[in-house]
Amino acid sequence: MGVGVIGRKIGMTRVFAKDGTAVPVTVIQVPTNYVVQVKTPEKDGYSAIQVGAIEAKEKHLTKPLMGHFNKRGVKLLRYLKEFRVEKPQDFQEGQEIKIDEFFKPGDIVDVVGTSKGRGFAGAMKRWDFGGFPKSHGHRYHRAVGAIGNRTDPGRVWKGKKMPGHWGAEKIRVQALLVVDVIPEEGLILVKGSVPGPSKGILYIEQSRIAGRKKQQLKINRLKPLVESVKELTGAEA
Repeated sequence: MGVGVIGRKIGMTRVFAKDGTAVPVTVIQVPTNYVVQVKTPEKDGYSAIQVGAIEAKEKHLTKPLMGHFNKRGVKLLRYLKEFRVEKPQDFQEGQEIKIDEFFKPGDIVDVVGTSKGRGFAGAMKRWDFGGFPKSHGHRYHRAVGAIGNRTDPGRVWKGKKMPGHWGAEKIRVQALLVVDVIPEEGLILVKGSVPGPSKGILYIEQSRIAGRKKQQLKINRLKPLVESVKELTGAEA
């Protein structure tokens, strides 16, 4: 459990370490995030904060949602996300969340986004099937093949991998390394790729698996690289 923020994917680029190593990173723009609601075990049964970002117009919100913002004296916001926290008493409604206070280079974060929609896709493209032989004489090449059995069970099992809609689904990428944080521009640079198209909405939160031994070894292994990138970018600035 940890504090998270709402951001927007800008795209991918690369940064260089002092030894010339190129590090592929995704640039995430984090607009001003506000604490809209604080939930406590005494009142709500669990500890969490509701975070909002990106100003919205009245025509984009429902009346109950506008009442939710007005009741707490927070400006109208387009996106809301709830994050579980251990100490909700440390937050106040209307508080601005600053990324440099909760994220720093070397941290491990989880990024949640909606993957690109691919429309209708065949089984080979959707599920990475190998397909049938492509040699002369075969009548099937990219077909699914048999999808059921005979009298028993006499039906197709639920969840069978078949052609259908691919993409446009929620995906969580875990344990991404924060390479750099640029608070004056509201940017977070994470190593690797994240789901969704450019300008897509992302939810960045402290990783749920950061405490695992494997992730701690990963942090120790990449710590020199992060420090090298930070020194180089600091020197250029």
